Amino acid sequence: MFQKDLLKGRTIFITGAGTGLGRSMALRFAELGANLFIVGRREEPLKQTTEEIRAAGARAAYFSTDVRDFDAVEKAIEAAEKEFGRVDTLVNNAAGNFIARTEKLSPNAFNAVVGIVLQGTFFCTLALGRKWIAKKQPGHVLNIVTTYAAVNSGSGFVVPSACAKAGVLALTRSLAVEWARYHIRLNAIAPGPFPTEGAFSRLLPSKEFEERAKNHHPMKRFGRHEELANLAVYLLSEQADYVNGECVVIDGGLWLRGAGEFNDFLDLPDAAWDMLEGARKSKS
Repeated sequence: MFQKDLLKGRTIFITGAGTGLGRSMALRFAELGANLFIVGRREEPLKQTTEEIRAAGARAAYFSTDVRDFDAVEKAIEAAEKEFGRVDTLVNNAAGNFIARTEKLSPNAFNAVVGIVLQGTFFCTLALGRKWIAKKQPGHVLNIVTTYAAVNSGSGFVVPSACAKAGVLALTRSLAVEWARYHIRLNAIAPGPFPTEGAFSRLLPSKEFEERAKNHHPMKRFGRHEELANLAVYLLSEQADYVNGECVVIDGGLWLRGAGEFNDFLDLPDAAWDMLEGARKSKS
């Protein structure tokens, strides 16, 4: 299904690719022939992922930047063009999320998540979209959202993420119509639970919480990184050229069981909340 040269000649600019799902997607894209330019805030994981891609025989480079800063985004894109000549694909994966009772959120906490997820996605999309349109160059954009934004219309206890990801989905569908005439496709993936060292570990910070979530799942398991990476490959490939403005859910049927991925947290006692919120603060 996935031929070795499926993405040959493509240059993919991917945010939040030093760790987690972003890293897994970047490695898979490179395996199928793409050049990778990976972006994030922390230099060390970006460097490690880049070295891993190069060791496998593919081309890769990285740039440390904050996607909430439009000027910084433009500088990152300039660096990518200098390295590879041009960029034809954008994957907006950078995100932030944590479990919290909304009445205890600070404005800064809300702004931080919305800034990375919604504003960062818009800045990257706008900066590259302008270039593609000016050069009459086709482009591909893939946005990573969530099931609680895509199909459940929100979830308790992750309000900043739900608001931001819903905005990203609206952006995806709006620009899919507006920019189709320029041969720019935009699609989204809405993952359910996929274990990572970042957001996932903050959302489910103990084995007890993990087992509870797994037992609630219809398939009694979490997603595997290669499953999401292969879906991303398909949506970015020429085989999906007529897929535009779509959001594909990959969660093993979890959303069908009930709206709001984290709504069950209504049952948590205060002691459990203290542990959850303490874990977030210790990892921030």
